[in-house]
Amino acid sequence: MRIIETASEMVALRADMPEPVALMATLGGMHRGHEALLHRARRLGTTLAASLFLNPTQFGELEDLDAYPVDTERDLRIFREHGVDYVFKPSVDEMYPPGGYRTVDPGPIGQVLEGKRRPGHFVAVATVVGRILTIIRPNMAVWGAKDAQQNLVIKKATEMLGLDVVHHIEPTVRDQSGLALSSRNAYLSAAERRAAAGLYRGLKEAAEEFAHGGDDANLLRNIVRSVVAREPLIDLDYVSAADPVTLAELETASDGTLLSLAAIVGRSRLIDNVVLGE
Repeated sequence: MRIIETASEMVALRADMPEPVALMATLGGMHRGHEALLHRARRLGTTLAASLFLNPTQFGELEDLDAYPVDTERDLRIFREHGVDYVFKPSVDEMYPPGGYRTVDPGPIGQVLEGKRRPGHFVAVATVVGRILTIIRPNMAVWGAKDAQQNLVIKKATEMLGLDVVHHIEPTVRDQSGLALSSRNAYLSAAERRAAAGLYRGLKEAAEEFAHGGDDANLLRNIVRSVVAREPLIDLDYVSAADPVTLAELETASDGTLLSLAAIVGRSRLIDNVVLGE
């Protein structure tokens, strides 16, 4: 496994990489969800590249950049165990040279839901992912379904930059309680972790209502709210039942509707979603 710290070296090496090249990009704080993505990417690509970059621009002033669970040696060990060939591990200055990169604004898709609560977040995500994709030029990349809005933003950024990358969205990995795996779960106490399982219970109960013919989107949102409200340690931010492409809120749900939520549990902001009809 080679660790590459500069864009120029990565670009030079890319020319000799056997194709297809598969990419798994991460901020770090690796968990079983990331490992599932690595496993999938290893099967898809002749060459497996990973990026490891804790991007400061996608964290707001009151967010958790300083507390983010960084363990670089552990992350690199996991990369090795999964057969990663190249790790792009740049510095902040390398990723953001003065005048040396294009800012990517994904537009309306990045201004609702998480984008509304975290202004500028998805411009930062689209910009950094655009940089990584432009430097590595993978044929394909793998992402987790938990980050549904981010995945739409990444696809939009890929289109705007004219890049030829196939994005594979892999199922959310959950613990035994149903809680979606996230690096931020490391902040949760035992009690908070038990409570946080209520997020998926709410989504699942609403999905079951839909499966039995309930297609009123407001009813489905309210089912999620009522289930989550049973857990006093959860501070629910929003529940959305939206078009899976535009994220426009719906009055009537149908197969493919994205039912998503965000909540604060302890000091962690957690997101989750299900796709109705799956």
